[in-house]
Amino acid sequence: MAEFALINPQILSWARARAQMSEDALSAGIGVKVEKVISWEDGNANPTFAQAQKLANKLHIPFAYFFLAQPPVEPIPIPDLRTIRNHELQNASVDMLDTIRSVIRKQEWYKDYLIDQEAQPLTFIDSFNLRDHPVNVASDIRNVLGLNDLNPRGLTWEEYQRKIVESAEEAGILVMRSGIVGNNTHRPLNVEEFRGFAISDPHAPVVFINLTDAPAARLFTLLHELAHLWIGKSGISTASTHEERKEERFCNAVAGEFLASERVMHAHWDAEKSLSQNAADLAKMLHVSRYVIARRAYDLGFIDVHAYNEYYQELMAEFHAKEGGGGNFYAIAQNKNSARFSKAILNETLSGRVLLRDAGRLLGIAPAKLRKYATEIGA
Repeated sequence: MAEFALINPQILSWARARAQMSEDALSAGIGVKVEKVISWEDGNANPTFAQAQKLANKLHIPFAYFFLAQPPVEPIPIPDLRTIRNHELQNASVDMLDTIRSVIRKQEWYKDYLIDQEAQPLTFIDSFNLRDHPVNVASDIRNVLGLNDLNPRGLTWEEYQRKIVESAEEAGILVMRSGIVGNNTHRPLNVEEFRGFAISDPHAPVVFINLTDAPAARLFTLLHELAHLWIGKSGISTASTHEERKEERFCNAVAGEFLASERVMHAHWDAEKSLSQNAADLAKMLHVSRYVIARRAYDLGFIDVHAYNEYYQELMAEFHAKEGGGGNFYAIAQNKNSARFSKAILNETLSGRVLLRDAGRLLGIAPAKLRKYATEIGA
């Protein structure tokens, strides 16, 4: 005879809402009728222990949570700077929370590693503030990343973006990029919820880019998050067109100035041409994406918010139409974990100072694949 788990129905309701999952989706996910899920939430019945375990797995909570007296408080680990239509967002999905926590675990390991190595703090972190001019911050980012002599002529915007990422990592910044939670392709991140976040730290700064956004938009997000480090402000960003927060408007301005300066935009924007034509022409000239030009045009008042949003949706539609397969496992792992972080922990692991199990857990890679991963990324 099956034993029933005396779960707290309030916790089940909270966990389902937290996972943003309907009763129908949850019932289908664990293989029971929806009436059973409703009866469990109402407190009129209890699941078996096996069913309760399936519920916990599907809702991404520890099994023991079901026996708490009330739902736990889950503060967002870093400042939440997201706004939509000038209103602060009040919720955070379990997918976003799990992603931030995973990044923080890696960042904390890397910070401890650097301190053990007696590494000096990075002087560019928190070197500017909101009273400084965005042009000066953009100039300093170029200088610190060694990009003053980089001529984007002849580079595609993808190659240009790759060079900025590599330079940021060389400067000591962990750049992490993913569109899913861990390795779970059934848990895609929602670009409507956030586009990226930054963790400002003098030893182990991190920027994270949400890869479910259109590829053309990611370069702007990358520079936006780098700007956060230069002003010493951690936070989650939407890079919204309607920003009430000063730091978000400031970081947008820095990103825009770095990629498409106001001077160049004023000199080459043709009011007689359509947004699409201007975006194509200026993107080709500056070797950035069409999104960067559209975003800069909006910020400078060349186009209104309706034109910008409509164009962004067109770019997103192009992205979804072109979406292909999964790609190379090890290249994806490097993007997700940062090349700099990966090499540090792999070197420690292969030297015997970190257990294979612990390294695999942090990297999200099976221990048996770590040596192959080290070879693939040149660790």
